[in-house]
Amino acid sequence: MLPAKLRKGQLPTKICVTCGRPFEYRKKWRANWDEVKYCGEKCQRNRPASNPEAAAA
Repeated sequence: MLPAKLRKGQLPTKICVTCGRPFEYRKKWRANWDEVKYCGEKCQRNRPASNPEAAAA
């Protein structure tokens, strides 16, 4: 659980699955921070295929 008051420099960070760069917590991700995997919409659209057979179908 995140603290009630977050300040810059104290924000949690994650590594983007697509680009590999770190990104910080954003207010819009408050409800589902545990499920966030991508730093932005572009990385989410260009995410790597998890199953090559499913991508070919």
